[in-house]
Amino acid sequence: MAKKQKRVFLALGWYDYRLHQGIEKYAQEHGWHLYSEFTREKIIPWGWQGDGILAWLGAGDDLAEFVKTAKLPTVDFSFRRPELTFPRVLEDHTHAARLAAEHFLAHGFSHFCFYSDADNWSYEERGTGFVKALNDTGHGCSWLRWRESPSYATGKQEWQRKRKWLASQMKQAAKPLAVFAANDQQALDVLESCESVGIRVPEDVAVLGAENYLLAPDAMHTPISSVDTNLENLGYTGAELLDRLMKGEKPPVESIRIPAAGVIVRKSSDILTISHPGVGRSLRYIWEHGHEPICIKDLVGVAGMSRRGLHKAFLEHLQRTPGQELQRVRIERAKKLLAQTSQKVETIAYDCGYQSINSFCVAFKRATSMSAREYRDKMRH
Repeated sequence: MAKKQKRVFLALGWYDYRLHQGIEKYAQEHGWHLYSEFTREKIIPWGWQGDGILAWLGAGDDLAEFVKTAKLPTVDFSFRRPELTFPRVLEDHTHAARLAAEHFLAHGFSHFCFYSDADNWSYEERGTGFVKALNDTGHGCSWLRWRESPSYATGKQEWQRKRKWLASQMKQAAKPLAVFAANDQQALDVLESCESVGIRVPEDVAVLGAENYLLAPDAMHTPISSVDTNLENLGYTGAELLDRLMKGEKPPVESIRIPAAGVIVRKSSDILTISHPGVGRSLRYIWEHGHEPICIKDLVGVAGMSRRGLHKAFLEHLQRTPGQELQRVRIERAKKLLAQTSQKVETIAYDCGYQSINSFCVAFKRATSMSAREYRDKMRH
């Protein structure tokens, strides 16, 4: 007797092709039949019969009502409706915010701002995470909220008034300023507001968005950097959880969080603000050659300083030593390769500049409190 094919409905009130790709990949591997009428046509098939639902329940009370009354195993990718008690697979916005903070700190910034234009649970988590990550390193961070500004308006006036207000805020801020925007569209708002009043990006204001969804960003005059929030993995993991629920497993007590994949660095934030020339040269050398077997002696030579002098200058300008910065860059590269490739751990170790697998394993465990294999398993499951 042929095995019954699982029938899964996609109730995605918010759509991103990468989320869909992750779901599609799992469906192909497990022989599901996907129903995507709502995703494509916004048509709710009241009375639909199937086995499970993958949902992104944002705006739209009718879609939420359909999913709630279907009484089928369901996974929600959003926390917009906390009153609904579906199991959830969510982006780890706090992790994305920490990556944003680390990116700006590594480039030498000391003035920071988070910008959001609406009340949204994901924006709140990103902003709170960004502020905390900076506070943990002794830095302050302002939060610009368009909805709370005296210039706030809706309707036909909103777009122009928001850009004018943003430009004013950017002109008043201490420079050089690092701005993390709640998503890529809001990062574009910051970029264009700066350009409208002659503020240079990234020289005066560096801009970083989130979700990496702008179309043809590299064709822009100033391509916008963004945090890749790992949406394909989000979709795949959500489908994997739904499969377990459809087999009768109990839902997890806590929401599953998917860490961000990393920062996609483009022109809008690719600038070094370190005023110390020796430290600046050393940092550039680390970023460009950190995956090679370089050592502190190489950094001293590039900086044209004594070992002791470079050590002291790094602590003064970055609050960490040259060795700590080299280690940080290598570990971040290793984490990305572990999460996004199937390369052997030994290969990754050498690709990250380590001369032995043992030295890599010790450094990775010290930095992450887990082994490389444990980290890979966590990122995938």
